[in-house]
Amino acid sequence: METRVEVRAVRAHGAGMSSTVVRDPEILGGLPVFAGTRVPVKNLTDALEGGATLDEFLDDFPSVKREQVIAFLEEAREVLTAGR
Repeated sequence: METRVEVRAVRAHGAGMSSTVVRDPEILGGLPVFAGTRVPVKNLTDALEGGATLDEFLDDFPSVKREQVIAFLEEAREVLTAGR
């Protein structure tokens, strides 16, 4: 379920998330990745779902900045709680 959530967040806030998450057909076939990396957002959602901490994820993917992850999670929260 987390994967669908992140894709909706990218679609719904594509312009707003451009500095956090990008989709480019030349990068991993268009999968949403953290800007400036080749790290799919799905790696974050999979790690969190599997019980990893944010610090563990960042240790595993040092090219991703803490600020990018926080910004992504905040955007996803906004999308999920809009209209409540």
